[in-house]
Order: sequence, then structure tokens, then C-alpha cells
Amino acid sequence: MNIRTAEFVISNTEVMKCPQDGRPEYAFIGRSNVGKSSLINMLTGRKGLAMTSSTPGKTQLINHFIINDEWYLVDLPGYGYAQRGKKGREKIEEIIRLYIERRDSLTCLFVLIDSRHEAQQIDLEFMEYLGENGIPFSIIFTKTDKISNSRLNENVEKYKAGLLETWEELPPVFFTSSEHKKGRDEVLNYIEEINRTTEE
Repeated sequence: MNIRTAEFVISNTEVMKCPQDGRPEYAFIGRSNVGKSSLINMLTGRKGLAMTSSTPGKTQLINHFIINDEWYLVDLPGYGYAQRGKKGREKIEEIIRLYIERRDSLTCLFVLIDSRHEAQQIDLEFMEYLGENGIPFSIIFTKTDKISNSRLNENVEKYKAGLLETWEELPPVFFTSSEHKKGRDEVLNYIEEINRTTEE
């Protein structure tokens, strides 16, 4: 897929205020500091499209970007950021839950996992929740350039083992590095393929 245009459309905290034109939406979510903004900028080829920050937990809104005037890329708040405090976490969790459960245009949710770490319970539980609610999702392992191949394989296998305890088959899995543009074509081609199938 060739990204010709990528433009910011709207930020909000309410699913009812999201665009209502029915275009397919591909949302990106993960724990804080997983490299989500860098990945979005890498995928779109627009360096400052999603705001990157050294402060984790910065995204607190549902951010819509229109791509090629055909589909929306949605930047969702990160989950499980401890320093937000209980009330702050609950507010963010509600924003995420309402978007995921009520957004008919949501075509695929990309769950971002930091490949440098072993399987985290919070990620496994979040994916379990998606499965229980019938939400189509894929997994993106980020920052693969920061880790050796053997360690990467080890961490990925632990995630797969954790998921296969309750799942019969695994969702699609992608490996990315924002620094080296690794995985860009694979993710974009996957989106293009879904869009083509949906149109048919």
C-alpha cells in the first residue's frame, strides 16, 4: 500500500463523537511506552503525525487520522499506566472499552507488544477480553531491533503459549522496528487486503 495522504481529523473521549461516515477503522493500542506513536509515524511516513513523548501515558484521547481518504487509523490511549492513579486509569479504561465494544467501524485492532519483555499478564488478559467480545485483532511486536533474535523468539513463544492455553488458533502476528521501518509493508499490505475483501 502506498500512503499518499495522512491527515489528522479529530480527537475526543466519546465514541459517539467519532467520524460517522462508515469508513473502516484500524486502531492501535498497547501498554504505555510500547512505541505506538513511533510506529504510527513510521507506517504513515509522517514524522510528526502522532505525537511521540518521553513521558509514558501521554495519549489520553481517541485520535482519528484519515489515510488516502479511504480508511481511518485510530490512535487509542495506552492501558495499564500505573502512575495515572486509580481514577485516571478507570477513566482511560472506560474510553477504551466503549470505543472497542461500540464502534461498528472498527475493522481490526492492532495490539502492540514490546518485544523486549517476557509475556505480561496485562497484555494476555487484554487479548483474552478481546476474544471474549469477538473483537478482530492482530498482534504487533515492536522494538525488535533492540533485542537479539533468540531472545525475541523466546519472548514470542511465551506469548503464544499463554494465548494457546485458551485459544485454538492465534491471531495474525507482525514484527516491527520503527527505526528500521521493519514490518511496514507487511502491516500496510494486511490492511489493504482487508479493505479489498470488505469492498468485495
